[in-house]
Amino acid sequence: MLIYLHGLNSSGNSDKANRLRDALDPLPVLAPDYAPHRPHEAAAQLTAVLEQVVADHGPPVLVGSSMGGFYGRWLITRLPCAHLFMINPALRPWAQLRGHLGEQVTATGERYRLTRELADQTRDYAPARPCANLSAPTTLLLDLDDEIIDTRAAAALYRGCARVLAFPGGDHGFQHLDEVLDVIRDALTPEALA
Repeated sequence: MLIYLHGLNSSGNSDKANRLRDALDPLPVLAPDYAPHRPHEAAAQLTAVLEQVVADHGPPVLVGSSMGGFYGRWLITRLPCAHLFMINPALRPWAQLRGHLGEQVTATGERYRLTRELADQTRDYAPARPCANLSAPTTLLLDLDDEIIDTRAAAALYRGCARVLAFPGGDHGFQHLDEVLDVIRDALTPEALA
């Protein structure tokens, strides 16, 4: 099974989630709605989802985009996963989110106020070192012209402990999903999940 973790203000019905569902059919793709902007709630929600999936289906493949990549990185240190794919992951959301403080609206229509306190709570879910406790094979998927994260810093942080697939151009929405679908599909094969 694949679990897709969406980014800030997105949803489980995002373009990437739907493209993964279509491309990987008939393999199951679960894309839960959760609250990335409320870190403690997000961690509890995602832990509960992952615990249930592991109990019912065994270790899943996680694909997380932006904040979903950030939470996916945290989840693999707590529960068994077959593979983690991080798409343009948020690396230091407590700093990155400070430029977005104030009123926000999610893709599902929820209105909320992003505060410095909420942004700072993400520190509780950051690894001390990016390569520490990577308990599952990890692949970093990067569009090098991402306007939100420093993709070159991300590649440097994970080089040596993760597979890094970086594409020239693109943006934070990751314009190269089609090019990596086979890589993701390969992680879902029975041999890869054994």
